[in-house]
Amino acid sequence: MKKASITDVARRAKLSISTVSRVINNLSTVSPENRAKVEEAVAHLKFKPNVSAQRLARGVNNSIGFVIPGYPGIFYSFYAIELIRGVGHACESLNLDLVFHITNGFNPINFNTVGGIVFADIIENRRQVEAAVATGTPCFVINNKVDDLDVGYIAVNNHLGGKIAADYLLSLGHKKIATVTGNLTTQSGAQRYEGFKEMLEKKKVTLPKEYVHQGDYSRQSARYAAERFLDLKNPPTAIFAASDEMALEIISMIHEKGMKVPDDISVIGYDDNPACLYGAVAVTTIKQPLFQMAEKAVRCLNSIVSGKKTKNEKIYLDPELVVRDSCASPKRG
Repeated sequence: MKKASITDVARRAKLSISTVSRVINNLSTVSPENRAKVEEAVAHLKFKPNVSAQRLARGVNNSIGFVIPGYPGIFYSFYAIELIRGVGHACESLNLDLVFHITNGFNPINFNTVGGIVFADIIENRRQVEAAVATGTPCFVINNKVDDLDVGYIAVNNHLGGKIAADYLLSLGHKKIATVTGNLTTQSGAQRYEGFKEMLEKKKVTLPKEYVHQGDYSRQSARYAAERFLDLKNPPTAIFAASDEMALEIISMIHEKGMKVPDDISVIGYDDNPACLYGAVAVTTIKQPLFQMAEKAVRCLNSIVSGKKTKNEKIYLDPELVVRDSCASPKRG
């Protein structure tokens, strides 16, 4: 059976296609009599409107783009999964379509297919954000503080997070504190490291170069760092990992070497990954509300796209220390 078209509806209702279109798009400029004729024809013919055509007729694009930088193991990453969950949940509750794009940072994005774009951080893809702004596409950025572009953002004060981690370890009496950084080309990785260093300097605690390993948030980089630290003649008594994934791998390596956390070495992470609760030891961490940040980003963006707001929101959150069992006072100097 041939699928009914809007022309068939107009023919049965004995009205123009433009009148039928106005009824389907729920516009008020149609008389009750003509509206009833169209509704009868739609029901009789079992006509199903084209959703994309409806949106175009209303001048509204109900699709939100979500752009996230691609990296190895992205679909095993707590960070990425929480952002995807938050964006997806908000789109579902707001009846928005989601266009998901994993980017290498260089390929252009088709801005015509979406009403607005949420960028998950800006990692080697600033040109994509700039291009979106240039076309007038509403944008919102997660986990990156952007004050020099016309975009909204929601970010965590990562500099403060690094300071909190260092301060907590210092308060327990640690003086030999190592760190596995995140990717230092990212704002979050660089700021966590800078905050960590700043607090050590403030408390006049030295940070030897052998106590610093530049990681990339992956378990592999954390394992390599832990091996290096444990093989030192003067190993650290505490380690700050810039992500919980790395903290969990460091703890595994320490246990493989026949040592215990926190008896021999204290470990603190960053993110508040639920996996930190269920390992050999519950991990002390710095919490950032990733799911809530992603959900809030979509809602803020939708307010701009729908015209409810005209000004981009810029939201900067403080991280929180979550104390569990992976840190204790050092038993050696």
